[in-house]
Amino acid sequence: FLASAHSSHAPKTIMMQAVTQMQRPINRLASFRQASVRGNALAARPIQARRELSTRTVAMAAKEVISTDKAPAAVGPYSQAIKAGNTLYVSGCIGLVPETMKFADDTVETQTEQVMTNMGEILKAAGADWEDVVKTTILLADIADFGIVNPIYAKYFPENPPARATFAVKDLPLGARVEIDCTAILE
Repeated sequence: FLASAHSSHAPKTIMMQAVTQMQRPINRLASFRQASVRGNALAARPIQARRELSTRTVAMAAKEVISTDKAPAAVGPYSQAIKAGNTLYVSGCIGLVPETMKFADDTVETQTEQVMTNMGEILKAAGADWEDVVKTTILLADIADFGIVNPIYAKYFPENPPARATFAVKDLPLGARVEIDCTAILE
């Protein structure tokens, strides 16, 4: 229709009709903008509500909670892991035994082994493996334990270890000696 309106043989009235039809959506948008600027919340609400619903739907579809009973249940208002797109975010793991929800032992060695076992189960539940891990954070109740934790941790990343940060902190949940979280990229 528009192609014929632009030809030199088209009557002037067809050209005017085409221009009028193209302006209608622009006029509606201008009216919406004016109503929004004037603070007319009722005029702006339907479109805004649809946008928010659409955004929430997309966000919920892109965010998946990962959970397994082969690792301890969360001890607070968080998930064991979240998959967002092709990225997996594993929450900090402490050395609790899943069946008892008690520490494997009081030693940092045993707790570190249990942390890595728990994290491995969460990775597996998400379809990931240690090779997919790109970043970890280690929290230690005592920085003097770094030399004990490091070789245990290293067994899980024999080649191409992930980026890592290690911090000594004042306290860890439930009196844990070590907590480790990680981020992995999934295929």
